[in-house]
Amino acid sequence: MVKKIIIYIGEFKRDTILTPIYVGLEAVMETIIPLLMAWIIDNGVGKGNMKYVCIVGGVMLITAFLSLTFGVLGGKHAARASSGFARNLRRGMYYNIQNFSFSNIDKYSTAGLITRLTTDVTNVQNAFQMIIRMFVRAPFMLIFAMSMCFYINAKLSLVFLGAIIFLGIVLYFIMTSAHPYFMEVFKKYDDLNASVQENLTGIRAVKAYVREEYETNKFYKASQTLYNYFIKAEKLIIINGPAMQLAVYTCILLLSWLGAKMIVSNSLTTGELMSLFTYTMNILMSLMMMSMVFVMVIMSKSSVERITEVLDEKSDLTNGENPIYEVKDGSITFNNVHFSYSKNKDNLTLENANIKINSGETIGIIGGTGSAKSTLVQLIPRLYDVTSGAVEVGGIDVRKYDIETLRNEVSMVLQKNVLFSGTVKENLRWGNKNATDEEIINACKQAQADEFIETLPDKYDTFIEQGGTNVSGGQKQRLCIARALLKKPKILILDDSTSAVDTKTDALIRKAFKEIIPDTTKIIIAQRISSVQDADRIIVLNDGKVDGIGTHEELLNSNNIYREVYESQVKGADNNESK
Repeated sequence: MVKKIIIYIGEFKRDTILTPIYVGLEAVMETIIPLLMAWIIDNGVGKGNMKYVCIVGGVMLITAFLSLTFGVLGGKHAARASSGFARNLRRGMYYNIQNFSFSNIDKYSTAGLITRLTTDVTNVQNAFQMIIRMFVRAPFMLIFAMSMCFYINAKLSLVFLGAIIFLGIVLYFIMTSAHPYFMEVFKKYDDLNASVQENLTGIRAVKAYVREEYETNKFYKASQTLYNYFIKAEKLIIINGPAMQLAVYTCILLLSWLGAKMIVSNSLTTGELMSLFTYTMNILMSLMMMSMVFVMVIMSKSSVERITEVLDEKSDLTNGENPIYEVKDGSITFNNVHFSYSKNKDNLTLENANIKINSGETIGIIGGTGSAKSTLVQLIPRLYDVTSGAVEVGGIDVRKYDIETLRNEVSMVLQKNVLFSGTVKENLRWGNKNATDEEIINACKQAQADEFIETLPDKYDTFIEQGGTNVSGGQKQRLCIARALLKKPKILILDDSTSAVDTKTDALIRKAFKEIIPDTTKIIIAQRISSVQDADRIIVLNDGKVDGIGTHEELLNSNNIYREVYESQVKGADNNESK
């Protein structure tokens, strides 16, 4: 698991290697200082030799300066290494997410992916920095300090071994007990982020339905659950502090008692005891640093597992060995297509679809909610792969195409229209990044968007808020259609993309399609019969199956579902007119 993320150190290997070197040198310098102090007390102050005090004192100052210098350099390189590691890790996750197919994305919640990219990576970054600094400094300090203690007095130094064994047992208990709680904590972070995201995205609906109190209570519950899990984990982590204090004070008491006896018996000098007290603090501070690292590692272990889960996720849609880089035309064929989101053949969303669409045809698709209309068209640009059977575009199975080539020739306006923060032009150039202003205006005229854009404060340079919150639903749909047209695709798919525009505008859009892009295959999913009745053919879907294919007149005579929908809409329109 660690091997999978450690490669993201990348170009910061030099900083990662230099950090422990500088930290180790800093620890050596700090370890020498107490010994020099003992020499000053015993050989300088005790014997009244001021020259010795000045010489050793000067060496002590130089050692302290070197310790400070190495500490600063270690901190600088550690910051670069950990920040760079976190940047590369986020970049690696984000790039991998961009390659996900729809089925890969369906496995994760948006909030969960955001938590992994933010909180989890920050945890790993902090743990990494602590490992290359404190986890190197602490053992160095511990080893050198223990060596000095044994050099000064081996018998007294046995006190520290007992403290180390005791703290080791405590840390092992904390690590094994707290990890499961931290695993739950980060799952609850996902729930909390999801609650906030949902609330902020739908804040207008919250205000409209006066549901602020309900949303506040929902957030409180998510926050309280996270708090409860943190409390359970912290109750275990907090044991580290008292255990450390117990070890420190026990060591000091034993050293004071045993050291005093040794001084009286002339087997230990006062300077040596003073240096032992200093080394006591060095050793126990080292143990405290190591315990802090272990605590951080416990927290980050859960984060590493969640990050590697995303990094290991591989798109189930990949290019074949020799992909095709040219789509001949916009013809589409469904050959005995079966599809299941769960890839379970016993739970099919689309069943036994056999459809042939000629290049340049206009095809309408009608069906009730859940009849697999969106599923059917999402198989064309290979947003999902069929469970069995084959979908062909230009006479070739879509799985044989280079994915990017195929999707560049299939322009799809999704059911949920998405605009990004930026100007109108910037949003439209998602369809063609090199589109000229003239091409943009022409596409907007075809999509009947030019008229309302001209009324905006800065026209085509007007800033669109995130999610397109400053334009209406119908305006958003027309902008998305214009964006799709700029791709100049061989196949254009509108997935219920004119539902928010009036019937007159809808008719004008369809008229523009017929006149300006006659060679493009057009597939229109709609709820209104009027949106598809002029199509060359109409496909009726019912419960994941093709119930009928034909012209408007043919289906009125032969298809019960189509006729019922038509009659209900005609009667509804007549009733509205009579009112």
